[in-house]
Amino acid sequence: MIHFNRFVLPNGLRVLVHEDASTPMACINILYDVGARDEDPERTGFAHLFEHLMFGGSVNIPNYDAPIQQAGGENNAFTNNDITNYYLSLPAQNLEIGFWLESDRMLSLAFSEKSLEVQRNVVIEEFKQRYLNQPYGDEWLLLRPLAYTTHPYRWATIGKEIKHIEEAKMEDVKDFFRRFYCPANAIMVVAGNVNTENVKALAEKWFAPIPSGTKPTRNIPAEPHQTESRFLRVERDVPANAIHKVFHMVARNDARYNAQDLLSDVLGRGTSSRFYRNLIQGKTLFKDLSAYVSGNADPGLFVISGKLKEGISFEDADAAICAEIDAVIQEGVSADELEKVKNKAESTMVFGEMGALNKAMNLAFAELMGDANLVNLEQERIRAVTAEAIQREAADVLNPTNCSTLYYAAKA
Repeated sequence: MIHFNRFVLPNGLRVLVHEDASTPMACINILYDVGARDEDPERTGFAHLFEHLMFGGSVNIPNYDAPIQQAGGENNAFTNNDITNYYLSLPAQNLEIGFWLESDRMLSLAFSEKSLEVQRNVVIEEFKQRYLNQPYGDEWLLLRPLAYTTHPYRWATIGKEIKHIEEAKMEDVKDFFRRFYCPANAIMVVAGNVNTENVKALAEKWFAPIPSGTKPTRNIPAEPHQTESRFLRVERDVPANAIHKVFHMVARNDARYNAQDLLSDVLGRGTSSRFYRNLIQGKTLFKDLSAYVSGNADPGLFVISGKLKEGISFEDADAAICAEIDAVIQEGVSADELEKVKNKAESTMVFGEMGALNKAMNLAFAELMGDANLVNLEQERIRAVTAEAIQREAADVLNPTNCSTLYYAAKA
């Protein structure tokens, strides 16, 4: 159970506080409700570029990192298709430094051509190193547009192509900031050795004066129901053949999500999963093979990915995966198997909530999903999943017409 208090500033900033006296540290997590799905299809990669720009300094604080390091703290951020998340931790007695830093860049980020050029080059190099020049790096650049035809999940957080970042103009950047980086579009969670009244006073001092802004209205096109299988084969200079099968599934806050998540665990999570026992240890078709879900805010993907053993054909590997899926659809899962994946999911959740920062991130995302208390209902939702539900979801989600398959072949 994560206990928290919640209040909203007049400018719309939602603030959650988790008090934990067992640690000498405090953390601030600020989630901005903007990700790659909010980008113009002809100007992708902006949410990620902006994450980098936010560390380029604000009008009053030209070097963001120096004050927090001097205060004994550290900070970082990440962007995905749904959100952009900034976080810092520091000794609790220095909490106000975090409020000062975060409020100043929310209010008055410094826009300079030099900062834009520096961060643009950093992102371009990241694109090249992680996605273009790394073995298997472009898999998701291929999978996303194969699986999605309409929804903006069809491009990766890094963007569709380098050109979009190369051509980013200062006015584009300023417009992005004005639209998305405002109190009305943000959620702040403060956790650790703090008390709510002090946090409220600091929030009113540092954040209340910031103009509210207007929460953007989303008009994201829904992905049409996939009615036939899709297939792509590519050749790359990689050490082993790889196969990916992705299926459309429900959004993170859908009532069916936990059953689909546990289904992925049954098939491909850990050494007790069916894929490991039957296709890695048993038939020895794969070097590795896993299944997982994307957990997106909008309907996401159920993913099966693996690397083939030498001499195994794509067709045989694909057929073996389909046979394992069919076994779940036809025969279901045993009570012991279901209990095992539930226990594993619960333990992951418990360990994932041990640190104050992880609790802050989980609370922020749950608040974005509609109710921060969802973090405290997750265990109950996991426990409520039945074997019948998993079998039903396997039949509904893991069918060939809902599947996009990528054969990622090693050059001979």
